[in-house]
This record gives sequence, C-alpha cells and structure tokens, in this order.
Amino acid sequence: MRNKRILFTGGGSAGHVIVNLALIPVFQREGWEIDYIGSKEGIERTLIEQLDDVTYYPISTGKLRRYLSLENIKDPFKVVKGTLQAWHIIGKRKPAVIFSKGGFVSVPVVLASKMRGVSAVIHESDYTPGLANKLAIPFAKKVLATFPETMEFLPEGKAEYVGAVIREELFQGSKEKGLTLAGFTQQKPVLLIMGGSGGAQKINDTVRASLDVLLEKFQIVHICGKGKMDASVQRQGYAQFEYVTDELKDIFAATDFVLSRAGSNAIFEFLALQKPMLLIPLSKEASRGDQIINAKSFADKMYARVLEEEDLTEETLSKELDKLMQQAPIIIDKMKQYQSERSRDRVVEIIMNSMK
Repeated sequence: MRNKRILFTGGGSAGHVIVNLALIPVFQREGWEIDYIGSKEGIERTLIEQLDDVTYYPISTGKLRRYLSLENIKDPFKVVKGTLQAWHIIGKRKPAVIFSKGGFVSVPVVLASKMRGVSAVIHESDYTPGLANKLAIPFAKKVLATFPETMEFLPEGKAEYVGAVIREELFQGSKEKGLTLAGFTQQKPVLLIMGGSGGAQKINDTVRASLDVLLEKFQIVHICGKGKMDASVQRQGYAQFEYVTDELKDIFAATDFVLSRAGSNAIFEFLALQKPMLLIPLSKEASRGDQIINAKSFADKMYARVLEEEDLTEETLSKELDKLMQQAPIIIDKMKQYQSERSRDRVVEIIMNSMK
C-alpha cells in the first residue's frame, strides 16, 4: 500500500504558510495524513494548530541574519539542534514526501530530509530566492517558482515555473458578510489596508493620521498586525483588526482597493481576485529588497501602483490612492489577462511525482 503521509514546513511570516494552507486541504481530501514542522513561537504555529487533523511539531530554529549580531553566534547551534529534531521527527513519522514553503525553520527540515532520503519540494514565492531557500535548494529534489523571471536564479533541471498557488476559499467570500463584519454600508468603496502579518508601523501611523482625508473617499478595513491596534482611534467607516483568518475571504469580497506591502503570496492573491492595489514594499534597510523587486514587476505589468516607504507621507498617500482610483479600470483589464495556469494542481502533481 502506498505511503500517504506528507510533511509540510515553512514559517516566520504568514507568507511562508499561505501556500501550505492552500495545499493541505487538497491532500486531506485525498486521504493523506498531514504533519507540519514549524518553529516554537512563529505565526505558523498559530495558523496550523487551528486546522483539524494536522499534527504540528515545533523545532529549534535560528534566524539567518545578514547583519552583525551576538545572536549569530548562537544560531548555528540552534540550526544543528533543529536539524537533529527534524531528523528524529522524519524518522518517526516516515513521510513519503516533504513540501517546504521556506523561511528560517525550513532549512533544518530540508537538510534532515536529505539525510533521511526523503524527497523535498521547495516553493519560492519571491522574484529572487530568499536566503533560507538558497541554503536549502541543494538538498531538495525540486524547486518551484511563482514568477517566471525567477527561473534564471534557480538551478537548471531542478527548477520549474508553476505560477502562484491561491487558496480556493478566497473566491468563496460574501461581500454582504464582509461589509457587516466591518460595520460598513455600500455607499462608499472599501479600501483594505494590510501591512503583512507583522504589521507595518509607518503605514499604520500614516493611515491613522490621514483618516480625515481618506474617509471622505473610502470606508477602510485596517488589518494592523498583532498588538498594533489603536483603541483611541474610533471613526465611522474605519474598522481595525489585528489579524483576520476565517473571515478574510469575506473582507476580500467586500474590498474595492488594496493598500499593501508587496509580499509575493498576498499580491498574487489580490491579482487573482482582481483588486487594484497600491504597494508599499519593505525598504532595503528593513529587508533584502525582495518586496521592492516584487512590486516593480507588478507595476511593470500594470497590476499595481507603487509608493516607496521612504516617500510615504499623508500627502503622497492620498495622491497615490487618487491615482489608483483613476487607473482602476485599466488595472482590472490587465488583471483579467492573468491566468493562474492551474498552479495548485500542477504543484500537487509535482509533489506526487517526487515521491521515492
């Protein structure tokens, strides 16, 4: 009898979990047993432990920093410990295949998969591979790309362009439920503001300082990030949430425009849902610059407008949102030309074919 057990890994941010959340239900419907290796305190633990019939295993993980820090001395030992923990988990659970979405926690898992002789498939969402995936790719059987341009950065023969994997439930939202959840009417368009799973303080502060102007044009759903709501800001037409899970599909259905960071998974979801977006990518000072490249790619294809964080002020935010509203018909026409290319089905097929 064929082994129908799969182990997923990935974490550190919601972006390193979303694709796993899209794939897990597919394997569950086919009768697979699901295990997940993540970090002890990362957002992946919160998201995955909410799922039925998924066994979560936390391991030690270091942060692969690109800057000088005393923590860099400890992190190699954490990675070694995490690799040993993953080696034991893989030996105990005996998965037929491993799927990795990246993030720091995935490195010891993919390394341990090689040691155990279990095939691993890696998914890279960004335009250029992240550091964790760069370290893990040599130990994987396949690496999959979301952007076609990413193929030039990946090893020939091991890489395949598959496009974006979108959660199917996002297409099943109710606009009425979304408006009710936020306490909105249908009189004004809805602007959804998201700063990523960790929130974005500068975006949050600028939006709140701009509410007098913005609320003249929009009703605003503001997903602020954990611990970043401001209870002192209570306005008609402005709804704050730390994080939204089950009702996100309804919020998306009620949304007309999006102001967002430029994490790959999120912007491809907005593209698939045909939501015109203003992207404010993480600056190079706060990241490796991947969101800047993601945002430029979308702007070049006319899927989005881009406002650099260094240029973000109350005035520039209002002006860019005005331009987004004006260009929305053109943007939506461009978005309609995008094809998902059966991405999720193709990824499932690749995973199945990667089993030894």
